[in-house]
Amino acid sequence: MESTHTGEPWNKGKLIGQKPPLKPKDIWAIRIHLQNSQQIRDLAMFNLAIDSKLRGCDLVNLSVRDVTHGNQILNRTMVVQRKTQRTVQFELTEPTRTAIAAWIDKANLKPAQYLFPSRLKKSPHVSTRQYARIVHRWISAIGLDSTIYGTHTMRRTKATLIYRRTKNLRAVQLLLGHTKLESTVRYLGIEVDDALEISEQTEI
Repeated sequence: MESTHTGEPWNKGKLIGQKPPLKPKDIWAIRIHLQNSQQIRDLAMFNLAIDSKLRGCDLVNLSVRDVTHGNQILNRTMVVQRKTQRTVQFELTEPTRTAIAAWIDKANLKPAQYLFPSRLKKSPHVSTRQYARIVHRWISAIGLDSTIYGTHTMRRTKATLIYRRTKNLRAVQLLLGHTKLESTVRYLGIEVDDALEISEQTEI
């Protein structure tokens, strides 16, 4: 029986597949934009998203006490991932600590509060959907096509840079909290990249 369904495919006009990581120059462009426009919360969120390599649902769920001890911003911390229930650790670099401290001070946040509280009464913290919109805003602000990038761009960026510089796949697996090495290989999309790199370096 012939289908009478005439609706457009769900993915029409959308780019499907892995969201690419940001390049170092893009990271700095976004940081400078957020600093110049004095978007204190967004700068803290952006820096933390890059450092933590967390999924969006875990990033927005962070509390102040997850990244602080007393009045100090932690150099390292760990959280339990909601998707896998596995603990993952991450570092907070100096620019990230400075940005978080400025945000906590401006928003007058207490240890038990969410780090990125929502401005909407119905939600205690920024939702993953809101976070996705914020990411697209960052991307557009520096002139990149926001349809190509997404929240997984933030998760993949530092992990991809670490892999390219070290080729240490096991380290990246631990940082992303993947249970299987194959998941990390697929997530970074490195098999094809590495194969091409090897091929380019092989002269006949």
